[in-house]
Amino acid sequence: MCGIVGYNGKELKSKEILIEGLKKLEYRGYDSAGIALKNNNQIIITKEKGLIKNLEKKLDNNTTTLGIGHTRWATHGEPNEINSHPHQVGDITIVHNGIIENYKELKEELIKKGYNFKSQTDTEVACALIDNYYRQEKDIKKALTKFIDKVKGAYALGILVKNDNNLYSIRKDCPLVIGKGKIGNLIASDVLAISNNAEKIYYLEENTIAEITDTKIRIYDKKLEEINPEFKEIPKEEYTTDKCGYEHYMLKEIHEQPKVFKNTTEKYISNNIYSLKKEMPDFKKYNKIHIVACGSAYHTGLVGKNLIEEYANIPVEVEIASEYRYKKNFYDEKTLLIVVSQSGETADTLAALRKAKNDNIDTLAIVNVENSTIARDAKYVLITEAGPEIAVATTKAYSAQVATLGLIALNMGLENNTIKKEELKQILKEIKELPIQIENTINNCNYKEIANSIYERDDIFFIGRGIDYALCMEGSLKLKEISYIHSEAYAAGELKHGTISLVENNTPVIGIVTEQELKEKTISNIEEVKSRGAKTILITNDSNIKNYDYITYLPKVHKILQPLLTVLPLQLISYEVARLRNCDIDKPKNLAKSVTVE
Repeated sequence: MCGIVGYNGKELKSKEILIEGLKKLEYRGYDSAGIALKNNNQIIITKEKGLIKNLEKKLDNNTTTLGIGHTRWATHGEPNEINSHPHQVGDITIVHNGIIENYKELKEELIKKGYNFKSQTDTEVACALIDNYYRQEKDIKKALTKFIDKVKGAYALGILVKNDNNLYSIRKDCPLVIGKGKIGNLIASDVLAISNNAEKIYYLEENTIAEITDTKIRIYDKKLEEINPEFKEIPKEEYTTDKCGYEHYMLKEIHEQPKVFKNTTEKYISNNIYSLKKEMPDFKKYNKIHIVACGSAYHTGLVGKNLIEEYANIPVEVEIASEYRYKKNFYDEKTLLIVVSQSGETADTLAALRKAKNDNIDTLAIVNVENSTIARDAKYVLITEAGPEIAVATTKAYSAQVATLGLIALNMGLENNTIKKEELKQILKEIKELPIQIENTINNCNYKEIANSIYERDDIFFIGRGIDYALCMEGSLKLKEISYIHSEAYAAGELKHGTISLVENNTPVIGIVTEQELKEKTISNIEEVKSRGAKTILITNDSNIKNYDYITYLPKVHKILQPLLTVLPLQLISYEVARLRNCDIDKPKNLAKSVTVE
């Protein structure tokens, strides 16, 4: 969600470095931006509603060596200049990612102490609290230890102090990375923001304090005892964050999926295509699986449920993380909790993971960021090799998660002797061939024709059965995320229980038919909407299906792999509909890439 960047260096480049970092954080979603520059014991704040280019127009020619910047995604208070970050109270200036849950209580206490507030934000309250403790202690690090003890919620903070030339940072439940570079030291919410200027990085641990000068970085625990941090080289990414000639990041990332699938799966498959490497955890202990996630990751869990139950013969429950963490859960030592998150920082998913850990339940994380909080907290970790995903609406990360869950189903099936050797050979052969199938499906899909026929509609429905229904849910979400069209996904058999009353002449209904054993049932449901005037669009791997308004034919592959082809036209249709509607495809309104608060 919100993005943080900070710089304390040897060159008069803080403004340029902060703006560069903020632009790299735009993908997270934001509605305002601002920077604070330290100049001869004065802290000059500039902030503006809207895009970073609006902020750039307001900046003067100040050149400094110390500053902090922020992109805000509004949580407390409307998007405007007053509520934008940085916030300054007394001697303290901060930028903040997260939510201070007890800010109202703190605000009342601080008002009684004489503090006045200009904004509606919880961040200004956090700033005032630090200032209050700093006035008491005359020592910023002692003030920050008191802040850590007092505040409830999630936060990552970049902090400047009047008459102090250091940059400070603390975090809890929100990511923050510290970078060392030749021209100085940096902080950011995401390594992408500092990758051009940092050579080594360190992910700040929870409830620790970073004190950053232009040449040194010191880390302290809550007792203010110094910790020796281990800095690591920045991973060399195979994926570029440039658009590479594509009109949008989303389209580029759709086209990266052949490479993503290959890179995600090949580390688990021997060069001999008839065997798997022993790279996954031993699943024999578990007789029940819980999959917990949010948004598109939740939809991958539904696909995973279908595959694991069918091929491993193990019951799977899939839960939305924001519900799971607050309900009574029936698990024991033979239950494995699988959490799925692209960023590895999703707040509700992280909380569900920690709840299970506290209950001594084994956890496995499927994440795209190796050093993320979820990756560090889980007992087992499987890293998807999607590379940086810039578009807010996920495509390649979704597919990498589906591929990983398919491999889990395959491994469990082998361990439980529910997959025969000959079937394994066929699946592994198809895995080797699938990148070409993915590329061909992307390049030969008739998505533009379909999009042209539906982009002016206000309501669109997706229907399917079994694993196709899980894919309908993702297709519907993708469409509404970036085109702002109202769309809904329904299990095809539920149409007659109310939903069919919404179908009228030319209502687009997208049906998915890849489940051969359910084909006749789904076709009968599509016929029902067709007879009521619906515009029928089919996505199927059955070339014998004819006589609908539009049909996208998919290659027929093994069921473990079929979802990876089925999702492609759904992504492309959504993309093209949004393009025709002139929507901001990579940064849709009100959405954030990494949801680090509840």
